[in-house]
Amino acid sequence: MSSRDADERPDTARAKARLESYYARYYDGALGIPEWRDLVAVRLDDAAYERQRLSRLERALGRSVADARLLNVGCGTGGFNELARAAGVDAWGVDASAEAAAIAAIRAPGRILHAAAEALPFPAKSFDLVYCYSTLEHVADAGRAVREMVRVLRPDGALYIHTPNRWACFEGHYKVFWLPGLPRPLATAYLALRGRPTAFLRTLRLLTLEDCRALVEAAGAGVVRVLDDDANRPVGGFVWPLVRAYYHLLGVRPYIELVATPRGLP
Repeated sequence: MSSRDADERPDTARAKARLESYYARYYDGALGIPEWRDLVAVRLDDAAYERQRLSRLERALGRSVADARLLNVGCGTGGFNELARAAGVDAWGVDASAEAAAIAAIRAPGRILHAAAEALPFPAKSFDLVYCYSTLEHVADAGRAVREMVRVLRPDGALYIHTPNRWACFEGHYKVFWLPGLPRPLATAYLALRGRPTAFLRTLRLLTLEDCRALVEAAGAGVVRVLDDDANRPVGGFVWPLVRAYYHLLGVRPYIELVATPRGLP
């Protein structure tokens, strides 16, 4: 074993142990997902999952992101940043969770900060890309968060947002069939009837595509591309034909996936 391997192995083991504990508490404790062990296993060996996310970003942008300076807003435990850096991206990350940021800092040292999306600790025009995946639905002030993301973008930069759609028939955190636009008191009762913890629901502020467009425009940018995401992924068991008809007739997508630029130009 080389001296480099000896130096890296303790950090790898430490990150894995913290990842396992973190995601067990998330998937089992916070969300009560019956198959939580399978989801933890994915997170412990997340290279394939994060590679799909990186490929998805490049497809959305229509170009490689190698050599780009990228900020991952809501970087979580750092899997995406670790993979992106290995692919030649100058990837930075921030997360509002001190624990998640600490784990991410083990995996991507020197490029992770503990900070909220509403107050990014970077100068204006610092990044070629801002990547915001499954984060906007959790922030306290989405408008301020988007303004901050646009602020740190360079004039020729791009903002990528991926967030659940309020009108979807699937809740991607709890991983359950969902009634679109369900008011929070009814959503809480629904989860309780299914035997699920409900506290995490209070962290969710689901948006529509129209909401996201308005937030981007208010921040001084413009949406240049909206992607067609997962509309044919079956949900709801025997009611899937009705869900599919609803999606196609109303043009609803389970997730909002868009690219925006500071001036709204391609």
